[in-house]
Amino acid sequence: MYKNMDELFLNFSKSKFRSRFKLSEKDIEYINKKGLDKIEEHAYKFIKERLSDEIILNDGKQTPMKGHPVFIAQHATATCCRNCLCKWHHIAQHKQLSDNEIKYIVKVIMSWIKKEYDTKR
Repeated sequence: MYKNMDELFLNFSKSKFRSRFKLSEKDIEYINKKGLDKIEEHAYKFIKERLSDEIILNDGKQTPMKGHPVFIAQHATATCCRNCLCKWHHIAQHKQLSDNEIKYIVKVIMSWIKKEYDTKR
């Protein structure tokens, strides 16, 4: 796991795939309606439900490419599947995520969302 978020986000900005993700106006409206605290609750829920298990049968396909700001952030921050978590964040694939790993993942997601949100409102 990265200790330096600036370094991590610099690496994302160098990735043609990761850097293409942006929050849409619809995503901004949703955040305005729900609030960032509720979006963070959603992030925890999605990570626990979709990524925390030791074995994920549909790994690589469990995170939609649209439909919620957290989903967009997951692709932008390589927190969308266990393979990406392993490659980008050095979190082992075939083990249950720890509470600290889940908190780290949510922190990365929310850091990206807040950064995007601040530039668009």
